[in-house]
Amino acid sequence: MRTLYHHTLLPTARKVRLALHEKRLEFTEVELDPWTPSEELLALNPSGEVPVLVDENEQIVCDTQAICEYLEETYPQTNLLGRTPKDRAEARRLAAWFDQKFFRDVTQHLAGEKLSKRVATNAAPDSRALRAGRENIHTHMQYIAWLTERRSWLAGDDISYADLSAAAHLSLIDYSGDVPWGNHPLTKEWYVRIKSRFSFRCLLSDTVQGIAPAPAYADLDF
Repeated sequence: MRTLYHHTLLPTARKVRLALHEKRLEFTEVELDPWTPSEELLALNPSGEVPVLVDENEQIVCDTQAICEYLEETYPQTNLLGRTPKDRAEARRLAAWFDQKFFRDVTQHLAGEKLSKRVATNAAPDSRALRAGRENIHTHMQYIAWLTERRSWLAGDDISYADLSAAAHLSLIDYSGDVPWGNHPLTKEWYVRIKSRFSFRCLLSDTVQGIAPAPAYADLDF
């Protein structure tokens, strides 16, 4: 049995969980604290970071991008990158957009302050960071809408790591109730589609100790 070591509040780890479910690969989950690395985690990954995948052949794969590429090469039956070089380049570009730019502009300001910071240090969120995140999110929501007006999914005709990356980040912000769905109906339509997929059930069952999810977090008809 393969094992994924991860943490609920890391969006890139959430993306890997989605990918494993999209590929219908069975795995067990072990949640490890990335803020205080344990000997167990350091033995798997000297950087002390998650996610880490231990495959059925005992192959240890560290780093989200490396895991995603490994899954594509090892389990190609369900393709999450695209069929052509152009498709794969676009899926990688958009996955990086959300894992890097969206994270800097939005995730670290909202989910980082309201969820991760509280869990890691029990500190109150910075109001300036919250304001920045709530302002920045609109540009990204508009971009998602622009993409979905022109494509079936974010990167093209098929669901890809671009969609999984965007959904992983938005799901954390949705947990805290900070996604302005009412202002972005096209983006909401895309999110409803991906939220309704079998793979997304793992995220909808997530809980953060001491922090209840927003009322509509697990609602498929929100």
